[in-house]
Amino acid sequence: MTDNVFYEDIVNEVKKDFVARQEMRRPYELTWQLNMNFLMGNQYCNVNGRGEIEQDEKYFFWQEREAYNHIAPIIETRIAKLDKVRPKIIVLPFSDSSDDANATEISQKILSSVEQNENLSKKISQATTWSETCGSVFYKITWDKTKGQKIGETEGQTIFEGDVDISVCPPFEIYPDSNVSAGIDDCQSIIHAKAYSVQEVKNKWGVDVTGGDVQIFALDGAISLGGLGYSSSAPNVISQTKKDTVVVIEKYIRANKDFPDGRLVIVAGDKLLFDGPLPYINRENGERGFPFIRQVSQNVAGCFWGMSIIDRLIPIQRSYNAVKNRKHEFLNRISMGVLTVEDGSVDVDNLQEEGLSPGKVLIYRQGSEPPKVMDSGSVPIEFTYEEERLINEFMVISGTSELSRNSATPTNVTSGVALRLLIEQDDSRLASTADEIRFAIKELAQNVLRLYKQFAFMPRIARVVGKNNKIDVFSFSANDVVSDQVVIDTQNENDDTTAQRRSMMFELLSKGVLYDKEGKLDEKTKGQILALSGFANWQTDASLSDLHRKRAIEENITIQSHEQNALDIDDHKIHVDEHIRFALGDEGRHIKKEHFDRVIKHIACHRQKMEAQS
Repeated sequence: MTDNVFYEDIVNEVKKDFVARQEMRRPYELTWQLNMNFLMGNQYCNVNGRGEIEQDEKYFFWQEREAYNHIAPIIETRIAKLDKVRPKIIVLPFSDSSDDANATEISQKILSSVEQNENLSKKISQATTWSETCGSVFYKITWDKTKGQKIGETEGQTIFEGDVDISVCPPFEIYPDSNVSAGIDDCQSIIHAKAYSVQEVKNKWGVDVTGGDVQIFALDGAISLGGLGYSSSAPNVISQTKKDTVVVIEKYIRANKDFPDGRLVIVAGDKLLFDGPLPYINRENGERGFPFIRQVSQNVAGCFWGMSIIDRLIPIQRSYNAVKNRKHEFLNRISMGVLTVEDGSVDVDNLQEEGLSPGKVLIYRQGSEPPKVMDSGSVPIEFTYEEERLINEFMVISGTSELSRNSATPTNVTSGVALRLLIEQDDSRLASTADEIRFAIKELAQNVLRLYKQFAFMPRIARVVGKNNKIDVFSFSANDVVSDQVVIDTQNENDDTTAQRRSMMFELLSKGVLYDKEGKLDEKTKGQILALSGFANWQTDASLSDLHRKRAIEENITIQSHEQNALDIDDHKIHVDEHIRFALGDEGRHIKKEHFDRVIKHIACHRQKMEAQS
């Protein structure tokens, strides 16, 4: 078998697998399209028996068919609350030694630098919008060789140091091997299919491919809404054709007996772009895995795909639209009237065009009955009752109360405690979704550190905004990424507002909890209070304390090689605390006795100077 035939078999196998997965995922895809349509206001569509999204047409010209979109503000409220979920990632050191502590600090700065360079907060918001709409979204963390600083040229090609690339993948691009897998790690293979222009494929993989027409999802504002005498339109999510484009299929296969390092096959059109092992060591114990992280809105037991709250709201939205439209049709009959006319008594054509306008002279045949307006009665009170019940169902199903959705206090609630309970109830309904975001960000941080550990061979310079909004420049390489274990150090961000932190701090200060034995507030505590209260830029004294603390930490290292003298400009209390912390810590217990004696002698020197100054 020749290489060309072998490559052709691989391409055909991948494309055949892709088509099979498309059919297997089709029901979920229709649900996502329906959710997007209802969110955008196109709420007169459904899935027909052929597996397509079709529009519902009017039965009569006078029929009211307006969309009273309550789904959009509910989703906007949920996204606004979930956008506050930005957990603080803490990198765990292997031990409390100074070397591990310094390496951990570098890893922490690396994550902060990536967060700023990749505009990660915006991408998380984008991903949350997708997960709230469709139920699922995916982050893709890869290493881009064309990013970073330029380091040279070879054979006319520019060489860059490379950097991490984080992208958001909508669920339409992901095809698992099974829809009943519990998550990414339970899949044996995953396909990522995305439409690229021919030029993009040439620039990224260096291969010329033949483009064609590819179906993509787009918005089309051609759906007609409205009622008697007026019209409106709503965006429609439909499939459109994109020219000169090709679908690039990336098939990731987990490590197995035949492929110990896993396998990645990339196909575009009829060309094989890549076939090799999984490129990224992004799992624990140095294992290779998929570069994807899943984030869902609501977990579904035994299903790979998450569920959106829109799935539950669609039946209520349809009922609400029906009630409102029937109510308006009733009002139209009452306000415009329905005429009864004896056959041949009047000019019916003129009456249909002009109606019974004020001041109109109506001529009817002598001896016949004049036209009369039928008594249409009044709007049944059941319409109002049903409308109110559906509004309450919106709030119950979505987990957003009138307070959070309308920014208005409920009419029957006046107690501050009751309002606080309503806010906590809203937050508790979002707790599981917020946890999914936190878990995804935690896994994302681990993957970022593991990629730097794998690819950042040469020393590189990075920047991060430090304290007081100052730029902190630091250098690192793969050897500095010692630990990739991270934890989330956060409370519920929806409850942890700046105003609440300030109130808590003032209460602790008033009760004397933060003062020392002498009734004073030390500089370190003062700086932490200002930072937690949102006044980090005010802590100029605290920044001086940080300098003393850093110098003391450096002395802990240099004192092991030679004696260190305490300077008159030292803040002796801060130095004594840091040196004692070092002596009692894990590293202090494992240093030589002569080095330990130097530390004790140095502490005594600081105490002597502190007593002399006092």
